[in-house]
Amino acid sequence: MQADSASPEELLASLGEAAQHLLFPSESDHPLEPFRSRGDASSPAALRAAEGLAAETPVEVTTLDDFFAPVLDPPAEAGEAAQADAGRYQQLADLLERHLADLRVYRVGRVDIDAYVVGRHPSGAWLGLKTRVVET
Repeated sequence: MQADSASPEELLASLGEAAQHLLFPSESDHPLEPFRSRGDASSPAALRAAEGLAAETPVEVTTLDDFFAPVLDPPAEAGEAAQADAGRYQQLADLLERHLADLRVYRVGRVDIDAYVVGRHPSGAWLGLKTRVVET
């Protein structure tokens, strides 16, 4: 992460703009939306507490690279639109990496999964993106 003067609100606005009209592909495509945690999101337990989730809610932790891999390098048969969107997803990933430290992805739940792409802003706030992924 590079030093940056963007406030949390400015970064959330930039993320919203960069993600506009992008749908994250799964069995049911959903938009990527700016996200600000209500509290600490440094661990699965902290995220559960901050977002008011039950302690037994399953949370899988993965990396930004693993999460974005399918959209950054779509198969040729995915079509021209997917190829064009790959560049926009790369810009989004770059924006997250430039402005946030300790980036991680939390996949919350099973089948109908809430995915939180979060990192720590220099202000201490946990920010990023949220989407839904459906995997049956």
